[in-house]
Amino acid sequence: MTEISVPLLDLRAQYATIKSEIDAAIQRVVSSQVCIYGPEVAAFEAEIAAYCGAGHAVACASGTDAVLMPLMALGIGPGDEVICPTYTFFATAGCIWRLGGVPVFADIDPVTFNVTEATIRAAAKRCTNLKAIMPVHLYGQAADMDAMLRLGDEFGVPVIEDAAQAIGARDSSGRRAGTRAPYGCFSFYPTKNLGAMGDGGMITTNDGDLAARLRSLGNHGMKPKYYHGEVGLNSRLDAIQAAILRVKLNHLDSWHEARASNAAHYDRLFAEAGAATTATPIEDGEFPLRTPRPVAPPATHIYNQYIVSVPAAMRDDLREHLKERGIGTEIYYPLPLHLQECFRGLGARPGDLPVSEAAAAQTIALPIYPELTDAQLDHVASTVIEFVGRKSCAMSA
Repeated sequence: MTEISVPLLDLRAQYATIKSEIDAAIQRVVSSQVCIYGPEVAAFEAEIAAYCGAGHAVACASGTDAVLMPLMALGIGPGDEVICPTYTFFATAGCIWRLGGVPVFADIDPVTFNVTEATIRAAAKRCTNLKAIMPVHLYGQAADMDAMLRLGDEFGVPVIEDAAQAIGARDSSGRRAGTRAPYGCFSFYPTKNLGAMGDGGMITTNDGDLAARLRSLGNHGMKPKYYHGEVGLNSRLDAIQAAILRVKLNHLDSWHEARASNAAHYDRLFAEAGAATTATPIEDGEFPLRTPRPVAPPATHIYNQYIVSVPAAMRDDLREHLKERGIGTEIYYPLPLHLQECFRGLGARPGDLPVSEAAAAQTIALPIYPELTDAQLDHVASTVIEFVGRKSCAMSA
């Protein structure tokens, strides 16, 4: 019998379902020869603003620039401190650092993998020159924005929402990620739920003056043409990418629904095998597998990633076993940012942010993309269950 193959992500399967629409959109731009800015980019900005429920959306060249440009607009510079998670993609802290700022790393909640009011407060105690707070809506689940905005007001600093993994997700208020703080940052990297065929990013804001400033920053600080009030970036979304993303945006909610359905499929099979959610510590219970805790309405989870946790001692072996069975996985993220070599000068040591360090050692991402079949989902789940069950018995013997 031929083994079922389950890649971590299959963008060719997605493309096959919308090929005619994508090809027509690309040809539309090629025929127009308007490749920079133009009507496709303007229309996509308006559509993203409407989709997210934001007053304005400003396109840029990448998700990294979508984080960098708000920091530039805030004037973050040498010695300025910005609190951010240590358990996240590098760009969150890297953008602070490249401006001369100091990332002050916060630990995470073991249930949601997001920063919390308590972890932000703990980080703030280490600050002497705090200028901003930047929570990340990790894996497609919104952080507690009520708490983040409350802390911003208390500390007298703005909040920047890094929503690179969470377009369309709703927080506990029912508002979509990236729309409650002065700035929301989005990535259209190909692996995102709304992914381009290349790089791309977007910044949302409800302030027209901030939107105008961001547009200028993304075009060399130029306003009007050839007049530069400040030094900006060359950060522009290509018209072809905007046209592709406009097509995909029309399908985004149905893709979110499919991901949620796939997550529920996994949840059911893993629960039947004895797994608990992340609300139960990995040390508790006989079956050492933890799945994402479902969110309570009106919040929604878009499952940019489906993350499970197992004891650190079996994580890498599980990943190798899945690879042997034709199942793709990934580790997001194997080394928290406070322990990265480039940030050694900040003086962090192993054990400083223990929840993040545990997550880095215990978590593994399973395939969750919308086009997965029930047979593929069953193959992934049964392979994980069989391995974890066998290993846990051996470890307890």
